[in-house]
Amino acid sequence: MSTATTAAAEIPRARPQAAVAVGAGVVALACTLALGIAVDGRLAALLVVGGLAGLALHHALFGFAASTRQFLVERRGAGIRAQLLMLAAASIVFAPLLAGGSAFGQGLSGALAPVGVSVAIGAFLFGVGMQLGGGCASGTLTGAGAGSLRMSVTLGAFIAGSVLATAHMPWWLGQPALAALSIPQTLGWPAGLAVQLAAIGLLALGAIALERRRHGDHEPLVWGAGTDWRAHLQHGGWPLAWGALALALLNLATLLIAGHPWSVTWGFTLWGAALADALGFAIADWTFWQWPRPARALEAGVAQDTVSVMNVGLILGALLGAALAGRFATRRRLGAGAVASAVIGGLLLGYGARLAFGCNIGALFSGIASGSVHGWLWLLAVLPGAALGARLRPLFGLDNGAACVAAGTNP
Repeated sequence: MSTATTAAAEIPRARPQAAVAVGAGVVALACTLALGIAVDGRLAALLVVGGLAGLALHHALFGFAASTRQFLVERRGAGIRAQLLMLAAASIVFAPLLAGGSAFGQGLSGALAPVGVSVAIGAFLFGVGMQLGGGCASGTLTGAGAGSLRMSVTLGAFIAGSVLATAHMPWWLGQPALAALSIPQTLGWPAGLAVQLAAIGLLALGAIALERRRHGDHEPLVWGAGTDWRAHLQHGGWPLAWGALALALLNLATLLIAGHPWSVTWGFTLWGAALADALGFAIADWTFWQWPRPARALEAGVAQDTVSVMNVGLILGALLGAALAGRFATRRRLGAGAVASAVIGGLLLGYGARLAFGCNIGALFSGIASGSVHGWLWLLAVLPGAALGARLRPLFGLDNGAACVAAGTNP
């Protein structure tokens, strides 16, 4: 079978890499305690949430890049429908909370951003980049955490592209745009939520129709009775529905603890800027880094940044998941095509994400869950970029089929 769901269920089970798993656990525990004691208990909790997200992403093979390519190339839509399930679940829990403005004494704000040219261009570039680089933002961290050398190269280029984009952000923000627009705030949260769920439902039905037209059936998001779920809980190959619901719950946890939804790429931008600053580059003189929020973040440092802390947790969670599944660092060599595509793809990912105010997590997942129109624009713009990126992959010797999904490599 060439389906993501079936392939995930049939992943070979290897012996867990105990030493790596223990090491990942020790590092995660040490980081959690250090943050809780020296910095803030809230940041320690977010590290744990990030770790659980990394574990879920790895074990469910929940990758935006591979599932989008699989739908565009083969019209297999399980991965796409799993993401729609994730968006629907998150929208349902986000809507009343964001309308209330606070929960448990924590102020809450959604992932809202202007709707304009920078979002459309940025998402398109991101779509090309994720096909060449081999992953989205969360997928890059997950792959790097699982020991993928290629995804580590992509991550480095991703960070560089993010910083490069900050040099041009004043110009991009001067291009035509509408102010940030929230559907629930405009229509009221019950009506806004109904509109969102209707749109998500129509997209799911459309994906099913296209899949059935090509294959005569559509893939399920859950397994049938008799599946050894205990083994899969440890070794991976989770049903995509598990991953979708787990990520929706973890984004809810992020919102309640951090006061904002899950984001990824801001951390990359800050990491690159902090490194440039440490190397003596006068990055603080750039216009972008003189704006209030970036300036405060650069001055406070990475350890104080909620997004950065969650990113570190995600890497550790993916490392733990890969070790439990016996799949840590399974490939050591890279050809010239793989390196070139990783560098070019990573640069496009970083630059595009900054222009679009986020990636598949910050703009698509958290943006749509927050009812932001910019999240829907991001979705519309990323698809043609992904289609172009998929066409370019063979130029670098990369496969366009579903075998990569089955292997869990998401190249």
